[in-house]
Amino acid sequence: MVDQLFSELPTAGAWRLEGAAYEGHEVVHFTVDDQHIVLRGFTVDVEEREPWGIHYVIELDERWHVRHAIISDHAGTSQELRTDGNGSWTVDGQHRAELDSCLDLDLEASVVTNTIPVHRLALEIDQEGESKAVYVRSDGLAVEQLDQTYRRLPDVEEAFLFDYRSPRFGYHDILRFGSDGLALDYPGIGVRIPLRG
Repeated sequence: MVDQLFSELPTAGAWRLEGAAYEGHEVVHFTVDDQHIVLRGFTVDVEEREPWGIHYVIELDERWHVRHAIISDHAGTSQELRTDGNGSWTVDGQHRAELDSCLDLDLEASVVTNTIPVHRLALEIDQEGESKAVYVRSDGLAVEQLDQTYRRLPDVEEAFLFDYRSPRFGYHDILRFGSDGLALDYPGIGVRIPLRG
């Protein structure tokens, strides 16, 4: 893998989702080799007493650039996204010019997708990086663009800290990541669950 900032990914990760109007969990399994990183995961949730779920498979290259993703929901809707890894995207085979220049993929129903820009950028302390992401909504899997920034702060108690901003949603907070580059605490969104091994 390109970045040397983080240790190896574990075989799996899990998060408890923490929103004002929802409660749920995300579980993901990782497969890594010299050329690919694959995230296979799902989120299950109950929002306003309505259950829903998202399943995803995201394939990245060794630079942590997204190459292919299949996302499906409990209602049977699915989206297939492909990219050349340099910012040109198709959604279900159709080029989407408004997504051009996006390098990352962010699922509304996921905590783990924030690890994609954090690994890709491999920021030094006090360095800031931009993440233009293809953003997939939970409701109907609508696909949009989302601009975000990450600024790495000094580490605290062996955790990597990032000042994260998503201006479109008015979100600004400090995200904590573990040594493996997976989020430990995403305030108001989710908290990592320790797993055996």
